[in-house]
Amino acid sequence: MSSQEALKIAYDADLDLVKISPNAQPPVCKVMNYGKYKFEQIKRQKEARKNQKVVELKEIWLSMTIDVGDLNVKAKQAQKFLSAGNKIKVSIRMRGRQNAHSDLGVEVMNKFYQIVENDAVIEKKPLLEGRNILMILAPKA
Repeated sequence: MSSQEALKIAYDADLDLVKISPNAQPPVCKVMNYGKYKFEQIKRQKEARKNQKVVELKEIWLSMTIDVGDLNVKAKQAQKFLSAGNKIKVSIRMRGRQNAHSDLGVEVMNKFYQIVENDAVIEKKPLLEGRNILMILAPKA
């Protein structure tokens, strides 16, 4: 139908004529209450934002000379973070002579991962960055 007829129908029903796909031939229009439509759209967006979970990045510091018991305590804390759906950044800061033996730090990181591997996936492998060794773990799906 012509746009004048469609406008007349919308005006008689006290509604708005809204173009759904203006690029189509002929353009597709719909008779609706546009204010109510926009309100419902905003309401849906707010609801989606409210239900969205924000993933935090928690950090756990280890040392190159950490003992097994301390490593298990840190791993238990990491498992709590992972079960809550957070990612974990595992860090080791090397001091003094430890810089010459960064391979020992990577070994500690691998031991740590072996403890938490039931709950975690390596997102970023242990990597030397300056004085730090960093690894990022994400929760398993």
